[in-house]
Amino acid sequence: MNFWATMTGSDITREWKAFEARAEQLPADYRAAWQQIKVHLSPYSDFTGRNLTPILDGALGLLEETAADGQSIHEVLGDDIKGFCVALTGGQEARTHRDRWREQLNRNVAKKLGQLGG
Repeated sequence: MNFWATMTGSDITREWKAFEARAEQLPADYRAAWQQIKVHLSPYSDFTGRNLTPILDGALGLLEETAADGQSIHEVLGDDIKGFCVALTGGQEARTHRDRWREQLNRNVAKKLGQLGG
């Protein structure tokens, strides 16, 4: 990946378009699950979404393989797509970008209060 692609995000745009093209080949119930997976994974994204591309690639690969095997989406993901996404990101304790920002803000405020009080 070159610097310009990283800065403009064109690499991410290409990857997302490729994901969507692959997802269009899935059966309708799988495409609906793909849409839900994207929604439930988005809170775990960093600012650019780059950290989710390997996870999304793996999830889409799973959907492609199981659709090709003729399995139903419920056999693959069950009824808890959100739980599936939480497991993909490392479990319930996985930190989101909001958690990291909150921690940074708390550290900055604590530093400022320490400087003012001392």
